[in-house]
Amino acid sequence: MEIELEEIRDFLAQRPPFDHLPDAALDLLLGEMSIRYLRRTSQVPPEGDTGDFLYLVRKGALEVHDSTGKLMEKLGEGDYFIPYCDNPDSERLQANAEEDTLVYLAPCDVLKRLRSSSPEFDHFFSAGTNERLRLAIHQITDDGGLNNSSLMNISAAELFESRVVQTSPDSTVLQAAQIMTEHGVSSLLITADDRLVGIVTDKDLRRRFICQRLAYDTPIEQVMTPNPIYISSDTPAFEALLRMTREGVHHLPVVDPDGLKGLISTTDLIRYQSAHGPYLVREILRAERIDDLKNSAARLPRLQIQLAESGATAHHIGQVVSSVTDAITQRLLVLAEQQLGPAPLAYAWVSGGSQARQEQTSYSDQDNALILADGYQSEHEAYFAALANFVCDGLDACGFYYCPGEAMASNPKWRQPLARWRSYFSTWIEKPEPMALMLSSIFFDLRLVAGDAELFDQLQQGVLEQTQKNKIFLAYMAANALQHRPPLGFFRQLVLISDGDHDNTFDIKHRGLVTIVDLARVYALSCGCTEVNTLDRLRFSAAHGALSQEGAANLIDALEFISILRIRHQAKQLKQGQAADNYLPPNELSALERGHLRDAFKVIAEMQSALDSRYQASRFY
Repeated sequence: MEIELEEIRDFLAQRPPFDHLPDAALDLLLGEMSIRYLRRTSQVPPEGDTGDFLYLVRKGALEVHDSTGKLMEKLGEGDYFIPYCDNPDSERLQANAEEDTLVYLAPCDVLKRLRSSSPEFDHFFSAGTNERLRLAIHQITDDGGLNNSSLMNISAAELFESRVVQTSPDSTVLQAAQIMTEHGVSSLLITADDRLVGIVTDKDLRRRFICQRLAYDTPIEQVMTPNPIYISSDTPAFEALLRMTREGVHHLPVVDPDGLKGLISTTDLIRYQSAHGPYLVREILRAERIDDLKNSAARLPRLQIQLAESGATAHHIGQVVSSVTDAITQRLLVLAEQQLGPAPLAYAWVSGGSQARQEQTSYSDQDNALILADGYQSEHEAYFAALANFVCDGLDACGFYYCPGEAMASNPKWRQPLARWRSYFSTWIEKPEPMALMLSSIFFDLRLVAGDAELFDQLQQGVLEQTQKNKIFLAYMAANALQHRPPLGFFRQLVLISDGDHDNTFDIKHRGLVTIVDLARVYALSCGCTEVNTLDRLRFSAAHGALSQEGAANLIDALEFISILRIRHQAKQLKQGQAADNYLPPNELSALERGHLRDAFKVIAEMQSALDSRYQASRFY
C-alpha cells in the first residue's frame, strides 16, 4: 500500500464511526475514496454537484449553513459533513471552507453498503443526537464500573489510619484506657522494642478486665490479644476484609518490613464502601470544633474521586457533595449559636448557586444569604453579623472559598428581614435592568439549608407568583439566558482559552453547563416550579407544559454528559494532587467524546433558539 493510502487508512481507523469498521470494510472504503483540496471560501458541495459524498475534514475548517444562510456549526479535523445522501428528503445544508482545507470524499453508495453490513456503523448515522448522547452517558458510567472503586482495586495503604496509638506491655489497664480515651480510639497497639506484641480493644477490656473484676493496676499484657494477625500496607483491602471475617476480628495492624505503619478497622472499610455521603454527613453533624469540620471537609475531594470512578451519575454526585456542604453549614450554625447564644428571632439560612441546585463539586465557592423574621430591629444586627461571619469564615476554612461577588450572608445586603427580601425581588422583576438580571440568576436559585422553613416558603411562593404573571420579566430572563452560547464546533483554537493561566483549555462550566442551567431556570419560573435542581426543573417544566418532553429529555442528556466530563476532569486533577477547576484540555477527550460534546452543543443551541422564538428575546440584546 502506498504511503499516502496508509496515512489515510490510519486516519480513518482512529476516527468514529470508521473505527467501527473491520479491516476488509475499511479497505473497501479506502479504495473508493478521493481527496479534494478546497481553497478558502470554496462551496461544499460545489455548485451543480449532486453532493453524493461524505466530506471528512483532514486539515482546515468548514462552516456549515442552513438554507437561510444561518451558521449551524464549524467543523475541524476529523469532523465530517454529509450534504444530502444521508437523508435526501432533509433540509439541504451547505458548507464553505473557512480556510484552505483538505477533505476526503466517501461516496454515499459505498457508505450505504457498509451500513447494511455493519449495524454498529449504521447506528452511528441513524441514531439521533439525543440517542447518541444517551448511549455516551451509559458508556462512560459503565466504563467507570462499580469495581473501579471497590475494595478489590485498592490497597490497605489507601485506607488505614496512619496515626499509631500505642503503649508498652507493662502499662496498666487504667493507663491504657486513659490513652484510648484521650485519642478517641477503640483499640490500642502494644509494642516492645519497636515490635508489635499485642492489641487491646474495647471488647477486650469489657470481657477480660471488667467482667473478670481485675485491679486497675493490672498490666495491659494480661488483657491484650498477644501476637495479633496483621497485614502489610500493599495487601488488597478486599483481602483485609476477608481476613477480618475469617478471624472474627474488627482491627488489623498494618506492619511492613521497616516497622509498624498503622491500623485498619472494619469501620475504615465500611467508610470507604459507603463513602459516601451518609457516613461523612453523620461525622460532620457530630463535630465539636471547626478543626473537626475541616478534617471532614478535607475528605470531600476523595469522596468525589470515589463517586466518579464508581460510575455514579453526575446528578447523584452533585446531590452527595451538596449534602456534605449542607451538613457543614448546619453544624457551623449550631456551633455559632453555642458561642453566641440563641438567635433573638427566627431566621432562615439559604444557599444559592450550585449548592442550592445540588449540583456542587468539591471545587466551589459559597453563595448564601439570611432571611430574618420581620420583627428584626437594629439591635439584632450585631448578633446576626457575628453569626453570618462565623459560618462564612468556617465554610472558607473548610475549602468553600468566599464568593468573589460577595453574595454571602456576611454581606449586610444579603442579610435582611423578609419584607426587604420581598422588596428586592419585586424590584428585580419590575425593573429587569442588567444588574437585576445578574442578581436574579443568583437569587432565583435559593434553597433552605437551616432555620425557619416558613420564612423561606413565604418568600419563594410570593416570588414565583410574581414571575409567572410577568411575561416581560421572563423575556428579559430568556435574553439573559442566551448571553452564554455553546460553541459551534470543538476544534483547534475555536473555543479554547488563551489567558495565560488556562491556555488551550475549554471552559466547560460557562460554555456548557451554565447554558443549560440558565434555560432550565427560565422554564421553571414560567410555570411556578419550586425546585431549583436543574434536572428537576426540566422534568417539572415538561410535566407542566412549559417545555416539550423531548426537549427536556435532550437537555437532561446534554446536562448529564457535560457534567460527567467536568467531574471526570476534576477527579483526574484531584488524584494528581492538583486543584480542581473547570478548564478542560481537549486532549483529555477522545475523538468520539468530542463528537458527543458537539451533539450536546447542538441540543443546547436548538433549545436556545426555541426559547428565543417563544419570548422574542432577541429584541432585548
